[in-house]
Amino acid sequence: MKELYAYTDGACSGNPGPGGWGALLIARDGDTVLKERELKGGEAETTNNRMELLAAINALEALDRASKIIVVTDSAYVKNGVTGWIDGWKRNGWKTAAKKPVKNEDLWRRLDEARENHDVTWEWVKGHAGHPENERADALARAGMKPFKPAKQKPE
Repeated sequence: MKELYAYTDGACSGNPGPGGWGALLIARDGDTVLKERELKGGEAETTNNRMELLAAINALEALDRASKIIVVTDSAYVKNGVTGWIDGWKRNGWKTAAKKPVKNEDLWRRLDEARENHDVTWEWVKGHAGHPENERADALARAGMKPFKPAKQKPE
């Protein structure tokens, strides 16, 4: 049975600071990999949470048709937000239970829209724990950040 996965990760050097996001899309039939696609990007001044969100957003936006997909993230913020908090935020006019504005509202709205056409299952995996696809997503995120990190100065 064919399954589609998106392994997503974000990285930041400083928080805020230069950051990157990465997504690894894999179509599988059982243990057989049918197709892979790597995505990455970054920003000069951002936060880790924004990069985690952008990884998931870009994975879903890269799909050219409605799909059943499993998004695997090491971000409890993303998983808990999209599976638990977002409906309340929308009902409350994008305010938290404490009546404060939702942080990263622009990206939460974009993620909400990106998931509309898909049947998405969200899974959390522990980051930096040797999970092969999560490690690849982390490497993509770091590669996406690289152009935005200042070059290290050599000592004179």
